[in-house]
Amino acid sequence: MRTSARNHFVGQISAVKAGAVNDEVTLRTQDGLDVVAVITHGSAASLGLAAGSAAFALVKASSVVVMVDVDSSKISARNCVAGTVASVTKGAVNAEVAIAAPGGTQIVAIVTNDSADRLGLAAGKAATAIFKASSVIVGIE
Repeated sequence: MRTSARNHFVGQISAVKAGAVNDEVTLRTQDGLDVVAVITHGSAASLGLAAGSAAFALVKASSVVVMVDVDSSKISARNCVAGTVASVTKGAVNAEVAIAAPGGTQIVAIVTNDSADRLGLAAGKAATAIFKASSVIVGIE
C-alpha cells in the first residue's frame, strides 16, 4: 500500500477495548512499538479488528508534535515515543524531523524551522514524538 502519510506502522492488534461509540485499538509493530488509536466501534467491527489480527496504522507527519525534556506521564496524548533525532531536514519554513525509537521504528514530524531551532533539534539529540490516538488511522490489507 502506498499513501501520503509519512508514518506507516505495520503489526498486529494486541488489544481492542470496546466502547459504545469508540474503541481503543492498540497495534504492536514488528519492532515492539505500541501505537494506540481511537476509532469508531463500527469501523473496528467492519475491519474485523481483534487481538492477533494483522493491521497497519497511519499518522500524518503534521499530526506529530515534537518535545524535548518531556515527562510523558504529564501528557494527555496516548502515543508518546521517546527516541533520538535521526535527521532534521530544513526547508524554507518547515523542517522534517525523523525520530528513531528504540527498536528501530522511525517517526517523522513536520515542525517549523523556528521550533526546530528553539528545541535545539539535531541528529543524536533525545526527543519525543507525540500524537493523539484520534490522529491514528487503522487499516487492514
